Amino acid sequence: MILRRDEPMSRHTSWHVGGPAEVWFVPADRSELVAFLGALEPKVPIHWVGLGSNLLVRDGGVRGVVIGTHGALTGLRRREAAAREVEVEAGVPCARVARQCIRWQLGPAEFFAGIPGTVGGALAMNAGAYGEETWSRVLEVETIDRDGAIHRRPVSDYRIGYRQVTAPAAEEWFLGARFVFEARPEASLTTVQELLVRRRETQPIGQWSCGSVFANPPGDHAARLIESCGLKGFRIGGGAVSRKHANFIINEGNASALDLEQLIAHVQATVERECGIRLEPEVRMIGEYA
Repeated sequence: MILRRDEPMSRHTSWHVGGPAEVWFVPADRSELVAFLGALEPKVPIHWVGLGSNLLVRDGGVRGVVIGTHGALTGLRRREAAAREVEVEAGVPCARVARQCIRWQLGPAEFFAGIPGTVGGALAMNAGAYGEETWSRVLEVETIDRDGAIHRRPVSDYRIGYRQVTAPAAEEWFLGARFVFEARPEASLTTVQELLVRRRETQPIGQWSCGSVFANPPGDHAARLIESCGLKGFRIGGGAVSRKHANFIINEGNASALDLEQLIAHVQATVERECGIRLEPEVRMIGEYA
């Protein structure tokens, strides 16, 4: 178990910004997680973080508890009774799911290699890549509520859309999911490597970003709209719109969370003014202003 006060969230987000979490908790196992949640005061805010991609933590930090799943909820197994079904816990990186399913000759799972976060985050926002989406493969999910009670829910309990998931309960979080894939005897890790090469060629991999900032509007691409407004390279403080992919915003090393949030708002306002389309952020923003 890891339990710390005033933990800098810049250590736990892919943008490398963010003030301190009032309490930072990483459970050693499920029983610790259940006990911890059961002991919390009912009014204490709870936030969940995987790899910290698609997350902007403001400079003033986060009140309440932040629960880290990466390194904690790491189960990934193939069901013996149904060989095409795979059970994955929320803290597993999506890229690991892609690689393991290829080894099991299951697919299409390669698209998970294009999602920079964990399975918990992918479930929460219906993340996708290369024409596939997370929930298209989900059979059921496992959740936990703030009292520590664990639930199994069918897909029909959720309203699923493009980069949107509406849950039946406000304070219930994903512990994992059961996925179903197809037998793919021809599946190869080479396919995953090719997709990763394509990512490196088209996205600013290796720089501090959150992945794609905006969801694509119907029938168009956020990157095309942003680029058409001449915003590639536009900067506020230490944040800049990537010159490689316009739907990425980069922390060039000294950005504050406020720099990045203001840059998101500027891009959004400019595209709406110039193109008549309001881009909706995929990134989740939490915490207090400094």
